[in-house]
Amino acid sequence: MADVTARIARSTGAVESPLTDPAGFDDWFAEFGERIYTTAERVPLAALDQWYQTPVTGDLWHRSGKFFTVHGLRVHDPAGAVPSWSQPIIDQPEVGILGVLVKEFDGVPHLLIQAKAEPGNPGGLQLSPTVQATRSNYTGVHKGRAVPYLDYFRDTSRHRVVADVRQSEQGAWFYRKRNRNMVVETTAEVEVLDGFRWFTLGQLYRLLSRDDVVNMDLRTVLACLPHRSRTDGALHRMTDVLSWINGARSLVTVRTERIALNALDEWRHGEMGYSHESGGFFDVIGVSVTAAGREVGTWRQPMIEPRGTGVVAFLSREIDGVPHVLMHARAEPGYADVVELAPTVQCIPESYRWLPPAARPRHLDEVLAAGPDRIRFEAVLSEEGGRFFHARNRYLIVDSDVPEDPGHPDYRWLTMDQLTRLLRHSHYLNVQARSLVACLRSVEAARPAG
Repeated sequence: MADVTARIARSTGAVESPLTDPAGFDDWFAEFGERIYTTAERVPLAALDQWYQTPVTGDLWHRSGKFFTVHGLRVHDPAGAVPSWSQPIIDQPEVGILGVLVKEFDGVPHLLIQAKAEPGNPGGLQLSPTVQATRSNYTGVHKGRAVPYLDYFRDTSRHRVVADVRQSEQGAWFYRKRNRNMVVETTAEVEVLDGFRWFTLGQLYRLLSRDDVVNMDLRTVLACLPHRSRTDGALHRMTDVLSWINGARSLVTVRTERIALNALDEWRHGEMGYSHESGGFFDVIGVSVTAAGREVGTWRQPMIEPRGTGVVAFLSREIDGVPHVLMHARAEPGYADVVELAPTVQCIPESYRWLPPAARPRHLDEVLAAGPDRIRFEAVLSEEGGRFFHARNRYLIVDSDVPEDPGHPDYRWLTMDQLTRLLRHSHYLNVQARSLVACLRSVEAARPAG
């Protein structure tokens, strides 16, 4: 592992490469975006020709029985500021593959990255993993073209596995969704197909600071890479961190039960989809998609559209000279193990207009009030464009003077080394936290040596 970590550090430090000229990125990206695109037009749910709503429950199912369903979920949280509610949720039990292929050139590992258009992406193309596919996609349920480079991840016997861990996705919108996050290194010759390009890790980190360029799936895989960071000086021992997480999972009071989509309290079902009667939170909509350069050229599907731009932030500070970030042990109804570590703040601020004051996230006001002198990283990044329509979050890393004891048992200061160690395992850091880990590493990479 030490050898792999050192080589990953070499790629992190490389912002120049004979394979990819950073100055030519914009031209390549723009030219490819003129040929590869998706357009999504809103349509009534009844017009989703490959989908049907069951007569009794109203749940949305694909006619193949694959892909995903949309059903209702009732949530009970007696200790929470909102003790119970119901909502639509996406149920996608398949485990997909998010895979990045690595190959060394001139002693520097490079990552094969795809420029990919998703129907929910704002603005079109984004950089994605080498492979980004659900099981239904790569087993050909859609009857489209085969997924390029998939064999490197389905049969790793001739290659080197750098990372392979199952991770969750948004627990507020997905029910127990998991994807296999993989990084595989090869020494074989690799044909670079149209729309793919080799990048160093340092080049990708620089692109992370641009709005809506690096997609969620690539961010989560980058977070799972081995990382060289300081291993001493943590405020809490690792055994205590694990005990804290297990304790939170044992004490949590959240319970869920599946209910019919048409039995949701406080949700309206109209021709164009489902929406909360307050006008907040999110909608379930139908879209008709036309695509160029995808495995399938046209299709229709349901999507979730959030009401408002979210805020996802780490508060950061040095404790005895060692950088720490404030993590939140957060319960969400769709998590397989109920609690995962989340960023300090993770919310859509507009949603709290309709919730009791006690529900307002701790530290949100500090993040919103932070001036430029305290903001170490800021970019608006979008979430998974295959299921969510224009879901965007303002990602921030903000310097803070919150004390070593944050004053609430669900928050603790952890180091980057501790987060890296947790990321070797499933279901410790949620997808928003993994995105911010990638962003934090990009900040560290940009810091002058010494």
